[in-house]
Amino acid sequence: MTEAIGWISSLILVLTIGKQVYKQWQEGSSEGVSKWLFIGQMAASIGFLTYSILVWNPVFVATNALMVVNGLIGLAIVLRHRRHAGKEKNQKAESALEAEQA
Repeated sequence: MTEAIGWISSLILVLTIGKQVYKQWQEGSSEGVSKWLFIGQMAASIGFLTYSILVWNPVFVATNALMVVNGLIGLAIVLRHRRHAGKEKNQKAESALEAEQA
């Protein structure tokens, strides 16, 4: 029973975060996605990874290592989208200012 709970939890975590990262990548937007989702997920995954190493469960070591990487990728996508959105906003503001001055 204990192992089943671990497998179900791992599956849910991998599918949930993986789907979110894939959706962000496909849509080219992270609107409404908090960077804290990925920061929290990575913190939990690092804790689970540490635990998995300490009890030496190779399946969970691999799963949680992948989840840390997945969280890093998701966070990088969120930050990239926000940086890009900020640049676009600044460019629009500059264009509006130039139009007013013309």
